[in-house]
Amino acid sequence: MKWRVAVDRAVAPLGLTHAQYSLVASLYGMQRDGLRPSQRRLADHTGLEALYVSKLARALETAGIVDRTRDPADPRAVQLSLTEEGREVTRRAIRVVQGLLEQLLDPLGGLDGERTKSLSRDLALLLDTPLNAQNARNAQNTEKEQS
Repeated sequence: MKWRVAVDRAVAPLGLTHAQYSLVASLYGMQRDGLRPSQRRLADHTGLEALYVSKLARALETAGIVDRTRDPADPRAVQLSLTEEGREVTRRAIRVVQGLLEQLLDPLGGLDGERTKSLSRDLALLLDTPLNAQNARNAQNTEKEQS
């Protein structure tokens, strides 16, 4: 929560929120890799709900940061791309958030510190661990039965 608030405050002067930053930064990276993702693909990439990505994309389109166009291969899909202004705003926002990240990681030795690298590996391992809600419910029920 503290991170989200810090990012919100840092990117507000650029006309963005944390959620919008997540969307445009991801879109920036995907475009740099030669992709023009659909809203659905960007939702999958960011972990945001597709309906929320659609809402964010419409607001960003109104602000002149994102273009939304129908996918010629699938008329139901909407493709997203950054406008020239959107690319510039996103580059500036990435620099601002990078500065926040450097501040956050300074106690661990900075971005290139061994403790930071170790933390990154541990977090990646945890985030890649599949969770099974059914197993969690079964464990909870077993615990209740034992009480």
